[in-house]
Formats: sequence, structure tokens, C-alpha cells
Amino acid sequence: MSSRILIVEDEPDMARVLQYNLKQAGYQTVVAHDAAGALEAVRNPVPDLVLLDWMLPDMPGTEVCRQLRRQEETQQTPVVMVTARGEEIDRVVGFEVGVDDYVCKPFSVRELLLRVNAILARRTPPTPTPGVAELGELRLDLDGYRVVVGDEEVSLTDLETRLLRVLSASIDRVVRREDLLREVWGPEGGVTTAAVDSHIKRLRTKLGDAGRYLQTVRGVGYTLSTDERTTSR
Repeated sequence: MSSRILIVEDEPDMARVLQYNLKQAGYQTVVAHDAAGALEAVRNPVPDLVLLDWMLPDMPGTEVCRQLRRQEETQQTPVVMVTARGEEIDRVVGFEVGVDDYVCKPFSVRELLLRVNAILARRTPPTPTPGVAELGELRLDLDGYRVVVGDEEVSLTDLETRLLRVLSASIDRVVRREDLLREVWGPEGGVTTAAVDSHIKRLRTKLGDAGRYLQTVRGVGYTLSTDERTTSR
């Protein structure tokens, strides 16, 4: 069964272009022209991916993304921001609210389709690495894709889970930002290291007290470690 993509776009011509090309690529599509319609459309069934405009008539797309991330059903649904707002600060804000990718208008339809294909391909779980990794009160179930801090399970997005999985494979070793980009976003990701920094920041917040194990090595990258003497946040 083909993946279902929700297009949230208030410009009818742009919505038609996106819908036509996605259908030609074999995807099912549904269109919402405002935030209210988008939040209604994600209820049943939940789409496999959301293409989300920022400038909507009733609510910013950033707020729509925040609401999707708060709902259990859509916490891990990939969101691609498609917008004319292309400044670096806009991209940073987008990643901070939880978007998985960021595409600026005007854009190449072919490039957008490549990014959609890459994101949906990444949703297929890789062959799990057996075992459980533990770091203080942080417990990573590498078979079941579960993250537990103390006695509470932490709900993460698909990208946050992938980031933590890559880092957990190199506990106490530094993983460069560039390597995280390649491993998590892939060669077609089209994002910068700012995306890594934004997602690490969100991940650290979600881990609560255990976020201190997710440490920054300035100018290099990140590591999962309990040894705070060798790294700085």
C-alpha cells in the first residue's frame, strides 16, 4: 500500500502542483488549506508524512507542528516544512519545533520528491542491534526502540530515536556532526549541522535529568557519556 501524504498549503495552485506530482510518484494525498483542516485531517488515518506550509491563514505552521508533536498519534509522523521563509533563523525555529526537513520556495519538485522518498525510506526500521544499553538512569532498548529514564518511558520522534540510536552505538566516543547528518538524514537530507544542533537540544530536554549524558564536544560533535570531565555541554 502506498504512503499517504498530507499537504497543508493555502495556495490552491501550489497545492495542486504538489498533489499532482506526489500522485505521479505513486503516493496517496490529502489536502488541507489551513491549520484547522490539517489538525482534523491527521486524526484518521494518520498520514505517513506531512508537507506543511508556514504561512497559513489561521495559525502558523510552526504551531501546527508543535501540536502534532504533542499528540501521541502524530509524535513520530515526519513533517517537512515547505515555505518561502528561507532565513537561517527560520530554519532553526523550524527544527526546534520538530520538523524533520525544511524546503524553501521556490523549489525543485524533483528535489522535494527525493527528500520525501528518503524520509519515508528511513522510517523502515533497520536491522536491530541486539541488547540493551544503559547509562546511569538512561536505558536504551535497542531491539524494541524504547527509551526509559528511571521508570518512565520517553516518547521520541522518529528522528530523535535515530539520533539516540547512532550515538548509543558509540558510547563514550565522539560522533561528529557531519557523521550524524549522514547517518540520520542520509546523503539526500539537504540539511545543515544546525538541524543536528536543534534536534540534540530537543532530545536533551526530553531526556530530563538524563540529558546530561548527551554531551557536546565543542567544535566537533556529540557523545553519550557519563564522564563529564572529558566533554563540555
